[in-house]
Amino acid sequence: MKYISAYMLLVLAGKEAPSKDEVSGLLSSVGVESEAEKLDLLFSKLEGKNIDELIEQGEEKLIAVGGAGGGGGGGGAAGGAAAEEEKAEEEEEEEEVDVGGGNLFGEDEGGY
Repeated sequence: MKYISAYMLLVLAGKEAPSKDEVSGLLSSVGVESEAEKLDLLFSKLEGKNIDELIEQGEEKLIAVGGAGGGGGGGGAAGGAAAEEEKAEEEEEEEEVDVGGGNLFGEDEGGY
């Protein structure tokens, strides 16, 4: 994933077809050591292909699969009641208690 990400960053920066050296250089500039095998694999898969067309094809495949939305809807009424209960509990816990000076600084009892 890091190799295609570096390749795409270079494309976004204006390089129409980044070279292996440019991708490797970008990765090393952020402290990532690149592996020649993986870099070769990426470039062999991209050889002779237009990156914009590949992105379009990928989008079409994602649309065909559909989204992972749905679900997660119900239970709204119970959530509101639970939030009110929690708020009431917080208010009860925040009662002030007079702890006095407790001779904290070594002074007399009466001299705060």
